[in-house]
Parts: sequence; C-alpha cells; structure tokens
Amino acid sequence: MKKTMSLLILSSILLIGCGSKKEGKDLSQNPFMQEWDTPYGVPPFDKISESDYLPAFEEGMRQQMEEVNAIINNSEEPTFENTVLALENSGKLLNNVSAVFFNLAECMNNPEMEAIAEEIYPKLSVHSDSINMNPQLFARIKAVYEAKDTRKYTPEELRLIEETYKMFVRGGANVPADKQDRFREINQQLSLLTLKFGNNVLKATNDYKLVVDDVARLEGMPEDQLAAALEAGNADEATKGKYVFTIHLPSMEPFLMNCKDRELRHELWTAYSTRCTSGETNNCDIINQIINLRLERAQILGFDSHAAYTLDDCMAKTPEAVFNLLYQVWNPAIAKAKAEAAEYQKMIKAEGNDFKLEPWDWRYYSEQLRKAKYDLNDDIIRPYLSLNNVKEGVFMVANKLYGITFEKNETLPVYHPDIDAYEVKENGETIAILYMDYFPRESKRSGAWMTNFREQYMDGNGKNIIPVVSLVFNFTKPTADKPSLLNFDETETFFHEFGHGLHSIFSKCRFRSLSGTNVSRDFVELPSQIMENWASEPEVLRMYAKHYQTGEVIPEELIKKLEDCGTYGQGFINAELLAASLLDMDYHVITEPTQVQLPEYEDQQMAKIGLIPEIISRYRSPYFQHIFAGGYSAGYYSYTWAAVLDSDAFEAFKENGLFDQTTAKAFRTNILERGNTDDAMKLYVAFRGQEPSIDPLLKKRGLK
Repeated sequence: MKKTMSLLILSSILLIGCGSKKEGKDLSQNPFMQEWDTPYGVPPFDKISESDYLPAFEEGMRQQMEEVNAIINNSEEPTFENTVLALENSGKLLNNVSAVFFNLAECMNNPEMEAIAEEIYPKLSVHSDSINMNPQLFARIKAVYEAKDTRKYTPEELRLIEETYKMFVRGGANVPADKQDRFREINQQLSLLTLKFGNNVLKATNDYKLVVDDVARLEGMPEDQLAAALEAGNADEATKGKYVFTIHLPSMEPFLMNCKDRELRHELWTAYSTRCTSGETNNCDIINQIINLRLERAQILGFDSHAAYTLDDCMAKTPEAVFNLLYQVWNPAIAKAKAEAAEYQKMIKAEGNDFKLEPWDWRYYSEQLRKAKYDLNDDIIRPYLSLNNVKEGVFMVANKLYGITFEKNETLPVYHPDIDAYEVKENGETIAILYMDYFPRESKRSGAWMTNFREQYMDGNGKNIIPVVSLVFNFTKPTADKPSLLNFDETETFFHEFGHGLHSIFSKCRFRSLSGTNVSRDFVELPSQIMENWASEPEVLRMYAKHYQTGEVIPEELIKKLEDCGTYGQGFINAELLAASLLDMDYHVITEPTQVQLPEYEDQQMAKIGLIPEIISRYRSPYFQHIFAGGYSAGYYSYTWAAVLDSDAFEAFKENGLFDQTTAKAFRTNILERGNTDDAMKLYVAFRGQEPSIDPLLKKRGLK
C-alpha cells in the first residue's frame, strides 16, 4: 500500500497522530524553523520533539496564507508563473512539518501525538478550504486555465495548470455561496472522524492478547513462532513464562495456519474479526457518519455519489467500470473458493470430525492440504527467506534492472533504532534516501506501506531535489537465536512496497505535486504489484533465497514446489480481496442518506454477491482502515485494476527477458520517471504499445 498526503485536500489524507502545545517556546529554536544541516537535508529526527509540531504547523499555515495572499493581491495579469507556479511553490514549511508528523503519527504514535492530531486536524481543514475555496485565487487560476491554449507551455507545465484547476474544482471552488459553510464543516468533521476511526483500530489491535500457559495446546506451531510468542510473554511480568499471541498479522497468520487447537483458533479469530464493534473503540456509528458526510459533500460538488466523485479522477472513471472489472474476476474466483471449501470439508470428515468448516478453520486446513499436496509449508520456506536475504534480493533485482545500488548510511538520523537508512546510488551519485522500518510495535499501525519524507522536484534554480523515501513493514522480530524469517507472502509484500519506493526514487519531474507516486489511485499500484512478480521467479529465487544458517541456495526441488502451488488457494485470496472491494463500493455508491446496521448490512451485501460463509471480507467494516481512515474510499478496487496492468506489463519482461535492459528502460522512462505528468493510460500505452488485457491476470491467478 502506498500512503499519500495532500495538503490542499485534507479530507483525503490518512492521518493518525497527536501532541500538545507548549506555550512560550522560542520559534527560532524549533527544528522546523531552521535549515536542516543533516546529510541530504533529511529530517533531524533526533532534534524533533512533540512540542515542536503545533507551533510549526501554525507558522507553516501562516506563511502559506501570506504567500497565497501575495498571489491574490498581485496586480499583474494572471500567468502561469505568478499564479499556478507560485501556488505550487508555496507552503514549504507546512510541507516539511506535515511530512514528518503524519508519517511518525502512523508508526510512532502516543497520547501526545494523538492530542496534537485532534487539535490540528480541524485547523488544517480550515486552512485547506480557505485556499481551495478562495474566489479571488480561483479566478486567477481559472484565467490561466482558460488561456492555456494561447501560450506555449511545456507538456509538464500544461499538466500542472490542468491538475491545479481540477484540484480547485474538486476541492470546492465552484460550491455555491449558500453551501460553502456546510462544505467546510463537512471537511472538518471528516478529518476528525477518520482520525478517530484509525486510532480506534490501533487501540483495539494493541489491546488484545491471547495468553497460553500450556504449550501442549500449541501443537503444530512452528518453533520460531513459539519462540517469538514466549519472548512476547516474557516481556511482561504478568505473562512471564507464557506464550502471547496478538492479532497483528505476523503473530495471527501463522497461528491460524498451524495451531491444531480449534478452540484457540476460534478465540483469536473472533478477537480479530470483531474489533471495533463495541466498547470505547466502537467504529459502527463513525462509519455511518463518514459515508453520509462523504455523500453530502459529493452531491454538493454535483455528483450522485462519493464513488462517482472519487472515480471521476481515476483511470476507471465510473462505478460501472469498476463493477464490470470486479465481477469478471469475482465469478471464477468464488467458484474456485467453493471448490476449495469442499476439499477442506472432506479433510475435516476424514479426520473423523463432523463440524462445519468455519472462517477460523480455513487457513489451518488450507495449510494442511498444501503440505499434503505439495509437501510445502512455512517451516520449510522461512529458513531461506531471512529478512536480510530478501532485502538483498530486492536490491539485486533493482540493480540488474536499473543499475542502481544501495549503500547503508549509519550517520543519517532515524526515528527508531530498528530502522535502516540507505543512500540509493546510480553511477556513483546519490539519487534518493531510503528508510526501512521493519518490525511491529504498539505505537505503529498494522500493515505495510510506502511514504515520503520528501518528494522529488526541481527547485527554482533547476536543481534536482532528491526524494526521501520510507518503507514501513510489520515483519516478525528476530529472536535471541534466529533472525527475522519471512514467509512467502511477506516476501512479496517487501517486493511490493519496494516497487512503490522505485516509483518515487526514479521520479524525474519538475513539480512536486506531479512527481513520483502522486498519480491516480488505480495507477499507483502498478509499479508495486509488478515488482511482486520477480519475487517468485526461479532465476531470482536462486539469487536471494539462501538458508540463514548454512548459506545453502534454495533447492531446485523447493523452487519446483513453489511453482507447482503458484495458484494454490487463489479462490480464497481473490474472494476475500474482491469482497472487500465490492463492500467498499457498496458504501460509496449510495445516493441517499443511509443508516446501516452492522454487522447486518455487511452480511446482506456479502450474501448478495454470493460470498460463502466460510470466508469473510478481507477487512470487515469496523476495521477497514483503507476506506474509512485512508485514501482508498471507493478505491480498494485499485489493487485488482492495477493487477490487470501489472500482469499485462510483466508479459513484456517474460517475452523479452526478466532483466531485459530495453524493457526495463521503457518501464522506467514511461512509468517510473513520469509521475502524473500525463494521462495514466497514455503512459501505459507508451510503455506497452497497447492497452492492457485482463487475460494475463486470470491466467496468472489460475482463474481461466
């Protein structure tokens, strides 16, 4: 997942954070008010404290409004330079503090950060709207936009004019005067509701622990997972000597896959799947508020639904196009899932049991059948996929494709000891800084994502400002006697987020707002998802999959087993993903105010599409952060949309060679370097020579 931020459209930001203002602090001593003398201008994390954020936010907003007022009060005729470019270059301080705060609020959260977020969100919403809805500023932008064909602009300048005009229209510049106050109020409310939703999920996830004091009940669990659980137990005096499992994925997934004790699986699964449905972290009412406010805002802007508003600015364009794609994959996926369920039910019966397969059984029996069919399980794979080896494998793939190298720099400031910092180099020159944050902690939300502490752009003197990129994961921590060992899904996650990173690292754009990953939601996943393909290629596995103890290269027999089970379990994988995508759309195609009752509403929507009861949506509504606390509302389909693109695009590498330099250069120059400087489909066709076909995706997933 790629996390995005937009200062001028605050309501689309995924923000999780907080802190409190300390009165009387000298602003000149605030790190955000100073030029950063760190290498490559990276944030001086070691000098920033929670008390620095609010004063910096407030000063950043003041400075940007001063810059905006200078644009408005300019007596000269509006031009690209004195209006559009001047706005593009405004808000440097606000950009800096926002990038640090919003990113650390997701992975270094605490009560102070939460308090800051609660105070600053409404203020940022007001600030955003005061720019987006300023009639004098919009009049100048509109004048430049309407005269764009009368002057010669570079293609990138023309794109910036068009995107700036569109941003203002979508941000409320044309909202009738009698609805402007309500529009602003909606944005403020949404900023706080999405913040609250995300904080509730983080708290509910951190609050639950399954404590097991009898190791005999953990039959089937891999040794390294038992060691990690015992280490987690020993970290707290109350659970010393006991085994502690959580609903963070690195702990939960192996437990559900391997623990033979059905009662324990049920207990952990129930805690996971019912998060945020009751008590102080209950998100059900927040969901109703969010979907109705989004609908009201979309209709003020002239759209029938929030989905229509969102998709108008994406490759898909319409809800109908999204549903058409999703059902093309859904129908074969659910048929395959039903066949998988029948196989698992037979296994249950063969064991002499008469219970019905349930969601907390699925992963267990899927793993048992995989072992039986392919003699393959996580215990066999993990020793060859140590975190360090996978990282080196990712680096090797990037080097063979694009000629770049990665040099660890231990002098760069970091925000946590677990983080590595690298200089990304090409022909001896540093072209980006890359941070990697590997392990779970209570201050960090679950999942994996890529973000930026600084995006690439060209300054006013034509100097290239290199990006500062961050990849954030939640892999199992090393134990006293073992490094962090990944399963294959986690390995693909590493490749995925690294692909997002390359999109930012290779950006070659003049303007910050068009650079790197600032593309439509259903295009941004192409660079990430295409990278996943290299992870499983035999040629690549031989490069990086080496036993963490012996250094032995992964045996050919094991590579063959991985190939043989390449489409194993794809019914489940696609069904739960598509169910979540369709649920997202259901919430956002509503055209009338609605009060949904949960879980009844979700159950009805899943029954409508024919989801079998043995599978639930990948994310149930109360903890579906992508759509209720992030930038994926009416956009979760984008993983499937981009999968069509990446499957089709990877065909070019399979046809010409995994590391064919001509193909790699074409992908880099037409996709990775271009950001949002042209229409996404045009960029894709420039690389591939044609629009994508869905057939490679269906074939790749064993659905055709």
